[in-house]
Amino acid sequence: MLNKPKKLDIVLYPDKRLRQPSVKINNPLDESIQQLIADMKLTMQNANGIGLAAPQVGKNINLILVDDGSGPKVFINPVIIYSSRSQNIFEEGCLSIPEVFGQVMRPEKVWLFYRDENNKFHFKISSGLEARILQHEVDHLRGVLFIDKTLKITQGTEKLELYESNAK
Repeated sequence: MLNKPKKLDIVLYPDKRLRQPSVKINNPLDESIQQLIADMKLTMQNANGIGLAAPQVGKNINLILVDDGSGPKVFINPVIIYSSRSQNIFEEGCLSIPEVFGQVMRPEKVWLFYRDENNKFHFKISSGLEARILQHEVDHLRGVLFIDKTLKITQGTEKLELYESNAK
C-alpha cells in the first residue's frame, strides 16, 4: 500500500546526478516506482512545473511526468522513434536550473513508445507544447540539459554563471 505522496527535493544544477544517463525500469508496477510517481506528481505540481524527470529528484531511472495543461501524464521508459524535420524555437526553463531561460530549437512533432503507470504499452504522436516538454524531459534521462541546446540565454545569464562557478 502506498504512503501519502510527499514533496521531494529537486536536484539543482550543477549537481553531477543531472548528467548521468538513466536506466530502464524493469517493473513499473513495483511499489517503490508507484510511490515515486505519486511523489513526483506532487513535487511537480508544488513547483508549478510542466515536466519532471526522475533524475531531477535524484533517481536515475527512465521515468518522466508531463503536464501540458491537461493534467500530469506518466511516461515510463520513453523512447522517441521519430522527430519531424520541421522545427521551432521556443523559450525553455527548467526546475533544476531556477531563474534561467533560453531559446531552444526542437522538432515540432515526435513519435514515441512508452509505458504508463499501469504498465500499459503505448505509441504516441505528439506535437506542440507536449512534444517540446517530452523532448526536454527525455533529454534529462540522457543527462542532457536545455542549456546544452540553448541558442541564446534570454534570462538569468548571471545566475547560470553563478551556478557554474559553484561547481568548480
